[in-house]
Amino acid sequence: MAQLEFLSCLAENPAARPGQLARLLRLAPSSVATLVNGMTRAGLVVRAGGVDDRRTATLQLTSAGEAVVGEWQEVNSLILAAALGTLPAPSRRRLNSSLPALRELTSAIDAIADEPTPVAPARHGNGGTVEAAG
Repeated sequence: MAQLEFLSCLAENPAARPGQLARLLRLAPSSVATLVNGMTRAGLVVRAGGVDDRRTATLQLTSAGEAVVGEWQEVNSLILAAALGTLPAPSRRRLNSSLPALRELTSAIDAIADEPTPVAPARHGNGGTVEAAG
């Protein structure tokens, strides 16, 4: 799973440096180095630049790497579609109407994750918890 997440992250961030991918994936740099070495040996990733210092290298998916990501996304789409198809129509409508709020939430999470220092959670009138919509 870590390999697929790594490849997907690289697909979304072409020419990323290993350190950038480590931050995005919240992995130790040594873990990313291990993934890069394995993915390079497997022919899924190529390293450009960084001849003297591997930390300055940028990474790209090969066509084989792009194919793996595409297949994984397709499988995930099929699973999601099948699962959504099992839900009653009112549940599907509620999910659909919540998509804009979920996009805002993921954007906020990404923005906070990109900050160099952690942010203290904001307190709300209900003790800091988010109530589930009914």
